[in-house]
Amino acid sequence: MQKKLNTEELATSSWLKFLLPSGVGILFFLTPVLIDGQVTVGMAWVGDLFIDNGQTQLRWMAGIFTVISVLLTLIFHVSEPIRIRYQWLAEGLTLNSVWFFLRLFGCVAAICYLLQIGPNWLIGDATAGTTLGSLIPITMTYMAIATIFLPLLVEFGLMEMVGVLLSKVFGKLFRLPGRSAIDALASWMGSGPVGVLITLQQYERGYYTAREAATICTNFSVVSVSFALVVANAIGIGDYFLSMYACVIGIGFVCALITPKLPPLSRLKDEFCPGVEPQGLRDFSKYHSLWGAAVNEALTRAGRAPAIGELIPRIGRGVAEVWLALIPVVMGLGTTALILAEYTPLFNWLGFPFIVVLNFLGLAEAEAAAPLMFVGFTDMFLPALVGGSIESELTRFVVATVSVCQLIYMSEVGALIVKSRIPLGFADIGGIFLIRTAISLPLAAFIGHMLF
Repeated sequence: MQKKLNTEELATSSWLKFLLPSGVGILFFLTPVLIDGQVTVGMAWVGDLFIDNGQTQLRWMAGIFTVISVLLTLIFHVSEPIRIRYQWLAEGLTLNSVWFFLRLFGCVAAICYLLQIGPNWLIGDATAGTTLGSLIPITMTYMAIATIFLPLLVEFGLMEMVGVLLSKVFGKLFRLPGRSAIDALASWMGSGPVGVLITLQQYERGYYTAREAATICTNFSVVSVSFALVVANAIGIGDYFLSMYACVIGIGFVCALITPKLPPLSRLKDEFCPGVEPQGLRDFSKYHSLWGAAVNEALTRAGRAPAIGELIPRIGRGVAEVWLALIPVVMGLGTTALILAEYTPLFNWLGFPFIVVLNFLGLAEAEAAAPLMFVGFTDMFLPALVGGSIESELTRFVVATVSVCQLIYMSEVGALIVKSRIPLGFADIGGIFLIRTAISLPLAAFIGHMLF
């Protein structure tokens, strides 16, 4: 006969279930450590081990998964019993014309790159060579590791505690729940796509409304410190990295204050994900103190945390969804965007009006820098790669700062958002990108003139 736990034993059990997993999650995702002279976090270190030692294997894995994704889409379309049995995966692998075309193109691009067959505009270093050769291995590794270990952050009470403690600050400044601070920290210390993944999961489980989830994804999925350093070194302003990153933090704060107040974010409703019950307490008036509310909410959540037997299948499904539903779309969309950037004059045309703006802001080599204001929409690293040839340090500083502050790029973050259940389409993502650019550019130029 099972022994019934008394109140004291239940309290001790809840504390342990809260402190141990949450503590490991904080150490793994959010605690800076110095390894080989570089500041990183456990998640990024583990991810880099896989990426550095298995780059070729990861590329082939990604290519295989794009093929499986297309085949499963067709199987789900013709076989209703199989579709019903794997409903959780079939929802993300529909025969919708846009998404299926992107997965199919991603599949073709991956096969051509791996076998090195096809035209250079498809398999070259600037197109599929960038997506499958560099970006996809990083994305699939980080997303898989994040999916496996995210329960440590979100299932055992840490989100509840942080959410309550920061509820007033984030509510007044951004009209967001305090728990969104975890999303931002995970991005800042790990990577932007990880922050997006946390937000998507929280939205689909009823912790964020559509407006909140969209705001967090497009304003708080900030670039990690390590990636920002890579951008600074690539464009040749590594000596000014601290100034650049301080500028990024300040401008990012301003963008987070302004962008949600403008369309398309301002048009989104405070409605939860369709078919999902709202979760998480938001009215703490019944508690005597905010700390008391935070502790109580954390322990309550820890007390009903899922068992390991429930978590393992959920984690497995999550990794499968990322690799089969998201990665092929990122491959197709990212490669398409890079082809347009590299082999068409599209971004030169789009950037033409910016020549006048850059000249007005007193930036040299405006003709070379103007297209870079839009190229970052395809991939955040491209402006740094292309902008390295600009002679003016001031202009390079502004290009690098703006590219990091733009935050949305279709090779990773943008594709994840558009493919998710958050009600933001491609045009919405593009509009938010332009708004962040319009806010970031004059501020970056103003600060740059003070530094140079």
